Amino acid sequence: MSAYASALQIYAAGLVFARVGAMVMLIPGLGDAAVPPRIRLSLALLISMALAPVVSMGVKTVPSTVGALGGAVVHEIMVGIIIGAILRMFLTALATAGEVMSIQTTLSFAQTANPALGQQGSTLGTFLTLVGATLIMTTDLHHLFIAAIARSYSLFPFDRTVMLGDAASLAVKTMSDSFALGVQLAAPIIVFSLVFNIATGLIGRVMPQFQVFFVATPLSVILGLSILALSLGLIGMIWVSRYRDLLAIFT
Repeated sequence: MSAYASALQIYAAGLVFARVGAMVMLIPGLGDAAVPPRIRLSLALLISMALAPVVSMGVKTVPSTVGALGGAVVHEIMVGIIIGAILRMFLTALATAGEVMSIQTTLSFAQTANPALGQQGSTLGTFLTLVGATLIMTTDLHHLFIAAIARSYSLFPFDRTVMLGDAASLAVKTMSDSFALGVQLAAPIIVFSLVFNIATGLIGRVMPQFQVFFVATPLSVILGLSILALSLGLIGMIWVSRYRDLLAIFT
């Protein structure tokens, strides 16, 4: 390889690929389980080739021991995992909103595989997470992912230790904010369910012979899905705006 690049250049490019690869494997949309690993690794390689000449200036020497070399690689992988995991955590806001909506509309029994989160979830939660991944691509938020990767070398240089305490605090805050946002996004369905259940309860008390469950269950599903359809645009706008604010931390 000495005819094409020096040992320092190869070492720096390897460190860049370790961080970028870990990040691309986790970021929403591009890092979903539905995307083949070869595609994700190829994208990470392309981004690494573009960034390496710019960000590798901070690498001064090649470690002389295997332990130091492994430690540097683990450092870059940890930085990539931290940033990618935090960006993916906010996607759980849509999954939380879908779960709450499913419970309120008696659709929680309908379970499907969620490709974004890599686990089983309600159908509405899966639908909303797919909507979120679509919005990321259509609103060009994935361009900010690349900006976050480049900016990470200013926030976390090669020679700086990983700030695990700050990363843990940011992860906890992101998860709590995403859960709160998920409940807020499901607020229209929650209000509808509260009013609808009170109304059906009153009807059941006034007319004991009336078969409430045979009428209430289909109406709950139809009206709940109708309210979801009417509020879907607002849900997407609010989530994209909050997600852009999260990306501003890294860009």
